Amino acid sequence: MTPELAIASASIAAWIYLIVGRGGFWRAAERDDREQPPLPRSWPAVTAVVPARDEAAVIAESLGSLLRQDYPGPFTVILVDDQSRDATAEIARSCAAREDSSALTVLPGRPLPPGWAGKIWAMKQGIDHAESSADPPSFLLLTDADIAYAPDTLRTLMARAQAGNLVLTSLLAKLRCETWTEHALIPAFVFFFQMLYPFAWVNRPQSTTAAAAGGCMLVRRDALQAAGGIEAIRTALIDDCALGRQLKCVGPIWLGLTQRVRSLRPYPRLADVRRMVSRSAYDQLRYSPALLIGTILGLTLTFLAPPGLTLLASGAPQALGIFAWVLMASAFQPILRLCGASPLWGVVLPVIAAFYLAFSVDSAYQHLRGRGGLWKGGVQANISETR
Repeated sequence: MTPELAIASASIAAWIYLIVGRGGFWRAAERDDREQPPLPRSWPAVTAVVPARDEAAVIAESLGSLLRQDYPGPFTVILVDDQSRDATAEIARSCAAREDSSALTVLPGRPLPPGWAGKIWAMKQGIDHAESSADPPSFLLLTDADIAYAPDTLRTLMARAQAGNLVLTSLLAKLRCETWTEHALIPAFVFFFQMLYPFAWVNRPQSTTAAAAGGCMLVRRDALQAAGGIEAIRTALIDDCALGRQLKCVGPIWLGLTQRVRSLRPYPRLADVRRMVSRSAYDQLRYSPALLIGTILGLTLTFLAPPGLTLLASGAPQALGIFAWVLMASAFQPILRLCGASPLWGVVLPVIAAFYLAFSVDSAYQHLRGRGGLWKGGVQANISETR
C-alpha cells in the first residue's frame, strides 16, 4: 500500500466513524423544541446568577430579557459586578427600573483570590448570596451577561428539568452569525463542540460523556451542593464542561441546541474568534504537548488530507479523497442550516479547520508566554498549574 493510499484510507475511516459512530453529532438533533415535556405541577423558586465584567454594551438587552421571563414561580436575578471598569452596574440598575422590577440584586464583586478562575469566583459570590437568603431557591440559572432569552425560556427549561429529574439542563446559545467572519467560523465552532461532546451521549445517563454550555445552565441547587459546590471547579477555564462532569456524577444532565437563547457577543474580525478559541483551547487539551501534537495530526488527517489528496493525488487515493471531502461537506450542512449560513461553506470546511488548528497552536503558545486565558484584561490560565 502506498503512503497516499494509506492516508486516504485512514481519512475515509475517520469520516465513516464520525458520521456513523459518534452519536450522530452532525445531525444537530438534540434541540429544545423537539419532544416538548409536559408542564410541571409546581414551579420551584429560581435565582439567576449573572457574572458581569465590562458588559455595558450588552447588559441592558441581556438583563431585560431575564427580567421579562414569564416564569410562573418565584424568580430573582443576582448580577455580580465583577469590578467592571465601565457602567455595567449603573445600566443594570436602570434596566431594572425601566422594567419596574424588584427582582434584581446588583452585588459588587470582591477581588479575585489566588487559585480561582475569574468567572467562577464571580459565580461563587452570586451563589453564596442566593443561598444566604431566608428562602433559598431550589434551582440556579447560571448564565452569562451577553445572553438574551426569549420570554418562555425559563418555563420550558424547568419543564424539561422536572420531567427528566435533571440536575443540570443546559442550552447552547445561538451564536451571532451576521458578518462574513462569523459565517465562516461560527458554525464550525458549534460543529467542533458537538464533535467533542456529542449531545446524545451527554444526555444518556449511562454514558460518561458530560458537558454543558455556560451561557445557559439550569442547576438544581441541592445537586450542586452534593457535587462539592461551585468551588469544586474553581480552577477551570472551561467551567461549563467541568460543571457538567461534576453534576453528571450526581444525576442525569441534558444539553441541547436552541433558538430561544442567543448570544449578543459579536465576532466581526478573525482576531475576535481567535481570542475566543485560544483562551481555552490548550486547557481543553489539559496543557499536554502530546495531546496538542495528537490534535494536529488528527485534524490534518481528517480535514486537510481529503482536499490535499483530491488536488494532488491520482487514482484510488484521489477518489477516496474526493469521497471524504463530500462526506465532510455533507456532515456540515445541518449546522450551517441551523446558523443560517450558506451550504457552500461546507466545501471550505478544510480551510476553516486549518484556522481552528492554528488557534489551538496559538493557545499553547500564549500559555508558554504566561498569557493563557487572557480575557477581559486578566490572565487566568496559569491557575491550572495549581491543580
